[in-house]
Amino acid sequence: MTKLFKLLPVVLLVSGVSHAATDNPWYAGARVGGTNFDSFDGALDGQEGAFERDDWGGGAFIGYNYNSWFVVEGGYTYLGQADAKQGSGGFEVHGLDIVGKFTWSVAPSIDIFGKAGGYLYDVDNSVNNKDDSGLSGTVGVGAEYFFNEDLSARLEYQYYSQVGDTGPGESDVHFYGLSLVYHWGAEAAVAIEPEPVVEPEPVPEPEPVPVEPEVIKIEALSVALPFAFDSNALTQADIERLKPIGDRLVEYPDAKLYVIGHTDSRGSEAYNQKLSEERAAVVAGYLGTYFGIEKERVIIQGRGETDPVAPNDTEEGRAKNRRVEAYTPGFEITEQ
Repeated sequence: MTKLFKLLPVVLLVSGVSHAATDNPWYAGARVGGTNFDSFDGALDGQEGAFERDDWGGGAFIGYNYNSWFVVEGGYTYLGQADAKQGSGGFEVHGLDIVGKFTWSVAPSIDIFGKAGGYLYDVDNSVNNKDDSGLSGTVGVGAEYFFNEDLSARLEYQYYSQVGDTGPGESDVHFYGLSLVYHWGAEAAVAIEPEPVVEPEPVPEPEPVPVEPEVIKIEALSVALPFAFDSNALTQADIERLKPIGDRLVEYPDAKLYVIGHTDSRGSEAYNQKLSEERAAVVAGYLGTYFGIEKERVIIQGRGETDPVAPNDTEEGRAKNRRVEAYTPGFEITEQ
């Protein structure tokens, strides 16, 4: 069985999972790196020192996020071959991983993780013409960097314990390499420069009529703007949502504007507080600049991660918590 044939499951797995699911908990990835064979445990006809122990390995995997810290991950891994230094053949391993992955967030874009589970292996020993299959334990550690909510990269190490049988041979195998991971369902954050807003035409004053004064109740007006992960950029959709509030402030010069920023729980409390204040300042700055609202009429607050509207243990909940709330309170006016 050649190494080229061993890569066929990788191609089939990647092509299959690319259409598997579109909801955010799912992800898929591929990895490549180096492998090392050791602890041959007296097998391989007593020729432990007669083998080249280093080779390359790789594979593909899919995972499902049960919550923000636990994942079930499975996939195909090729661990390479310990080639005989004299003659031909070697001790070649490939199989299926099934592991639990435990994640800790150490920064807004960086996670560290540990893995533990089983490896359903297939050993091809062409030195003594004995093959074997079975189950061995595997553990691993690594770090993951998120370029955005769709794409991340991993640097990882994984240990496979006593792969094989005393008949064809046993070996501990070490894998170390890089992975590229695609996460389904995340919306890309696109910053759009605000378009200039034309000042509305002044509303002509009504002609005075000899009627009793009328009290008119102006209802409160509010809008919640979602923000992308670790971003304080307004989108064109945000600008369109803000226009009714801008028009209200222009029409009623005594009306106040309240802008309150929020974040999800990823990252430190101090970082999230600063980010919430920046988001609120961006929204207030846009309304003040393009609608001519005086600073004295604007109240800006940042509440960080302290006031969530949804649980922070799912991506859907965290997306709802990354927001800015802008509103003008209701009031009454008297018209003659």
